[in-house]
Amino acid sequence: MTGYQADIAPVAALMADRARAAMLTAMLDGRPLAAGELARTAGVTAQTASAHLGRLLDGGLVTVVRQGRHRYYRLSGAEVAEVIEALSRISGPVEIRSLRRSRQARRLHRARSCYDHLAGQAGVALFAALTGNGLLDPMSFEVTGKGRDRLEGLGIDLAALGRARRRFAGECLDWTERRPHLNGALGAALLTRFVELGWIERARDRELRVTEAGARGLSDSFGCVLP
Repeated sequence: MTGYQADIAPVAALMADRARAAMLTAMLDGRPLAAGELARTAGVTAQTASAHLGRLLDGGLVTVVRQGRHRYYRLSGAEVAEVIEALSRISGPVEIRSLRRSRQARRLHRARSCYDHLAGQAGVALFAALTGNGLLDPMSFEVTGKGRDRLEGLGIDLAALGRARRRFAGECLDWTERRPHLNGALGAALLTRFVELGWIERARDRELRVTEAGARGLSDSFGCVLP
């Protein structure tokens, strides 16, 4: 189906409400969140949050993860995250009225998750290093021979990623940096591996922190120098 044949109005209407938009943005972290957490994020009551989440479920934008009697919500897929990220690029900034929010904004600019891959200055620098140093073809997004050695040496199973139903790799225009970062199955696998290696630590919400070991590892493995 081509773009002009798609009925985008129902999805746009779901995202147009401020409370639902806040919930969807919170779920860009990639991790399942409880309804109570999402209610606090959106600044609404539990009953109102439940109604909003019901609409998002019916619209296919979120899914439910059940653990015993508990229900957790997450985005239904990477394509939903890409839409939210794209909307962020053409939207005005949220007014910052506290020092805490100002510091959080700076940390999100440095490194954050975009659904399940690395974004912010760190994500943009990684993408530039992968393509600029001949590890990833910037047109086809195929891993080169040199890149295969580096990535498999780091513990990335490229064969398994190639068999995944998800797109292998692509670029996502970063909403704060206005330059691309890496997405797709490869982007997700790299962030997962960086966390396993202790190169990146998860903080609250979408915030990520590159450790000293991570800065060295990114430089040694990919020639990625963080700003």
